[in-house]
Amino acid sequence: MTLQTLQKNKLDQLKKMTTVVADTSDFLSIAKYKPTDATTNPSLIYKASQDPKYSFLIDEAISFAKNKPEKEKMPTILDKLLVNFASEILKQVPGRVSIEVDARLSFDTDASVKKAKQIIALFEEKQIPRERILIKLASTWEGLLAAEKLEKEKIHCNMTLIFSLAQAIKAADVKATLISPFVGRILDWFKKFENKDKYAPSDDPGVKSVTAIYNYYKKFDYTTQIMGASFRNIDEIIELAGCDLLTISPQLLDELQKTEGELYKKLDFQVAKAQSLDKKSLDEKGFRFMLNEDQMATEKLSEGIRLFIKDTIALEKLIFAKMF
Repeated sequence: MTLQTLQKNKLDQLKKMTTVVADTSDFLSIAKYKPTDATTNPSLIYKASQDPKYSFLIDEAISFAKNKPEKEKMPTILDKLLVNFASEILKQVPGRVSIEVDARLSFDTDASVKKAKQIIALFEEKQIPRERILIKLASTWEGLLAAEKLEKEKIHCNMTLIFSLAQAIKAADVKATLISPFVGRILDWFKKFENKDKYAPSDDPGVKSVTAIYNYYKKFDYTTQIMGASFRNIDEIIELAGCDLLTISPQLLDELQKTEGELYKKLDFQVAKAQSLDKKSLDEKGFRFMLNEDQMATEKLSEGIRLFIKDTIALEKLIFAKMF
């Protein structure tokens, strides 16, 4: 037996210390990497919907909504299309799938709660239990309050567009099931702001942000899980080995699978417990002030919501063209 055959690829090693989640709506590509969970968002759904092999999912959603009143037709088609993609993904993973509430509702708590319940009802019509679904909500104050209400009804939430400790603290306080800090988008902002081409992996601002959140959560025994997201390279992933979950694109999953060598656990519960940290409690004023003081987080949250809205509108146009 050669040394080559004894070596393990980094994806297999990562799975032993972190739950690996596929970040894609291309469900036909998921099985190759055997992730536990999967995530979607409007941008991924829009991209996948342009592939002819998935047109049957759009056709079925359009047919489902044909008898709805005109003003309800497009929202129903959108919800059904997201559920169709997620249902197919669940055939490929043993765990959960994350599905996003329309980003246009990011500042409306009641509308977000209503939309989440409608989405869950569509899954339950397909005999898919709510335990396998994570409802994604933008981590605005209103989105966080929506999560608090939904979690009380056993509808589990994935708080997305997390860029700051303020958002993470409030998500834990409302007992959200999961948060998704966006590693790569944080890196993008700092590269532009500091006019730098690259950072050492351990100095990557996105990596440092997730590490700080991980240490805070474990220090104070929060049950909310952390799922690093939006990676730009495998170095970021390697630096966050040991995080509760990491959601990774097929391209980077493939690169990890082809990369050999020892993978070391970088985030550790005992190290986090030893940190000297102060516990914070944030009311609305404190949350908004703390978030506003973080220029990067304020800008990236706003931008992220706008981009998701843009891709949702583009998806609506794609559906409209198919209808007529």
